[in-house]
Amino acid sequence: MLNMAQFFAGKALAISAMYGGPYYDALVHSPGEAVYDDGGSIITPGDATVRTCQAQVDSVTQDMRREEGFVDGDVRILVLATTLSGAITTDDQIEILGGANVGRFMVQSVSRDPFGVYYELRGRPA
Repeated sequence: MLNMAQFFAGKALAISAMYGGPYYDALVHSPGEAVYDDGGSIITPGDATVRTCQAQVDSVTQDMRREEGFVDGDVRILVLATTLSGAITTDDQIEILGGANVGRFMVQSVSRDPFGVYYELRGRPA
C-alpha cells in the first residue's frame, strides 16, 4: 500500500517524465564522518558517498530570503524524498544533472513538507 509521500512523488515523477521536467536526475554528495583522535586531529577522513535522487530547481521563497546567510543567487531545490536513500543535511552538496540549472550546489538549509513528499533545500552554487 502506498503512503502519501509515495503517492505524490509517483504523480510528480510521472508528470515530469511526460513533459521533460521539472524533476531531473541529481546526485547528493555526502562527505562522510571523519575519525578524530583525543586531541581533535583527524585520524582518517570520512568516506564520501554519492546517492541518486530526483530534484527540481526553483526560485527561492520569501521565507528563504529572510533566512540568515541568504545571498542573491541562492535557489530553492525540491528533492523527492522517496527517490533519495537516507536524509540530506547542510554538510551535503547536490548536483543537478539535467534541465536549465545543471550544476553543483552547497546545501544552505533543509526542511520537509508536512506529508514528507520532499526535502526543501536552499542551495548556493558551489
